[in-house]
Amino acid sequence: MRTVFTFVCVILCSGIFVSFHAPAEWKLQKLEQGISVYTRMAENSKFKELKSVTQYKASLSAVIAVINDRASYPNWVYRCGECKVIKKISATDLYQYQTVVAPWPVENRDFVVHYQLSQDPKTKVIHIHSSCHPNFYPLQEKHVRIQEFRAQWIISPLPNGYVNVEYQLLVNPGGNIPAWLVNLAVVDGPFETALGMKEWIKKDIYQQAKLPYIVD
Repeated sequence: MRTVFTFVCVILCSGIFVSFHAPAEWKLQKLEQGISVYTRMAENSKFKELKSVTQYKASLSAVIAVINDRASYPNWVYRCGECKVIKKISATDLYQYQTVVAPWPVENRDFVVHYQLSQDPKTKVIHIHSSCHPNFYPLQEKHVRIQEFRAQWIISPLPNGYVNVEYQLLVNPGGNIPAWLVNLAVVDGPFETALGMKEWIKKDIYQQAKLPYIVD
């Protein structure tokens, strides 16, 4: 049981990034090291939806530079085995493949998302939507393909060189893992990834990033 629970945590913090209709009020579940994690029951689903909120000392370009550096994901996205772009339409519109290294004896997972970024020219707020496209990439040996994955990032500028990063996620890891067990793990998994990003973004390569399609 502990192995399955650990795997659920892994799945829930491996998503890199659809807006959701609000079926219920968000409930704060954890507030630690400047990271808040909320949950609510998702509409027409047995699974809980989650939201994490944190602030980083960084520019908007720095946050996007970290997200764009997919080769770095195994360093800060918990249990990420691989992440790569499989089709690039533009810098803000692409398809991404990612794997999740699960604890033995649970099978590894993988998923494919359509990543789309937009920025409001007035407020400078960035939205990143990731919608699931499980059939866009061939099935991989020894991996269970996730069929339901919806996520959204909202990245907003704040005074004094800070940004607010809000992340929402709803995922069904598939297989024989019951919904009640998944719902028990929705807090700790995403917290670990948010904490990892908070440290990783301090690197000079990201802090000094300037992206031509982002208005800081």
